[in-house]
Amino acid sequence: MTDYVSLYHDYLTQEKHAAANTLSSYMRDLTQFQMWLIASGSPDLRKVKKDMIGDYLMSLTRQGKSPATVTRCTASIKSFYNFMTKNGHMKVNPAKSVAAMKVERKYPQILTSKEVELFLDQPKCVDEKGFRDHAMLELLYATGIRVSELIGLDVSDVNLSIGFVRCRNKGKERSIPLYHGAVKALQDYIFNIRPRLVSSEEETALFVNMNGERMSRQGFWKIIKYYQEKAEINKEITPHTLRHSFAVHLLENGADLRSIQEMLGHADISSTQIYTQVINKQLKDVYTKAHPRA
Repeated sequence: MTDYVSLYHDYLTQEKHAAANTLSSYMRDLTQFQMWLIASGSPDLRKVKKDMIGDYLMSLTRQGKSPATVTRCTASIKSFYNFMTKNGHMKVNPAKSVAAMKVERKYPQILTSKEVELFLDQPKCVDEKGFRDHAMLELLYATGIRVSELIGLDVSDVNLSIGFVRCRNKGKERSIPLYHGAVKALQDYIFNIRPRLVSSEEETALFVNMNGERMSRQGFWKIIKYYQEKAEINKEITPHTLRHSFAVHLLENGADLRSIQEMLGHADISSTQIYTQVINKQLKDVYTKAHPRA
C-alpha cells in the first residue's frame, strides 16, 4: 500500500514549507492517530469515517489531554485528510465536518517595561559570556524576532552603520531597525568578544556558544531561564515572551498594526491583532479592579 504518511510529510516540507515545530507536531499527531487505528483493527487511513475520528478525539479527552492538545490533534488530522482529498487519494474527506473543541483563548505572557529593563540588565558585561548574552537579549527585544531566527543570524545580516538587522524565515526576508542600546551591545560583542569565541574563522554565525559553534535553541533556552531566575521575575519567561512584549510595547506607544506585522514577519494581520486584544484585556482588568461600581 502507498505510504500516504510519507507523501504527506513531503507535501508539508516541499510545498507548504512548514516550520520544523509544525512539521514535528503534525507528524506526531498523525502517527499517534494511525497507531490508535491499528489497535482498533482499522489500519487503513483511507477507510476512516467521521465517527472514528470523533471516537479517537474522545479517547484523548478521556486520557486527560488538554482541550488545546485535542484541538491541535484535530487540526493535524484535518490537514492530512485535506491533503488526501486535494491530491485525489480519497474522494470524501471524513474530517471535513469534525468540530474542534472550544478552547479558552490564552493571551500571551507580557513583561512590563520595568520587568524588561530588569531582565535585560541581568547579563553583566564582565566576561565573554556576559557580553554575548547581553547582545542576544537586547537584539531579541529590539526586533521581536523568533528564537529560530535569532540563532540563524549570520554576522553579515547585521548592518550596524544604519542600525538594521536582516532576518529570513520560510524563504522571505525582512529588515528590522535597531535602537541605539542594541547597536551598542552588538558592536561590543561583534568586534571585541566574538573573535575570541569562534572556533574557526570560517564560522558565519552571529551568536556562538562557548565552544565557538552556532548557538542552539536549547542553549538559548537555558540562557533565558538562567536570567529569569537571577531577575526574580515571577512570570514564565520564554524566548517568545520578549517577542510578545516587543509587539505590545510598540502598540502601546503608538505604532500601527501593519508596521508591527511587517517587523514580526506575520503573513496575516489577524496574527498581529491578538496584541490589540491583550491591551484591551489589560485595560479591562484595570477598570474592573479600580472602578468603584465595577
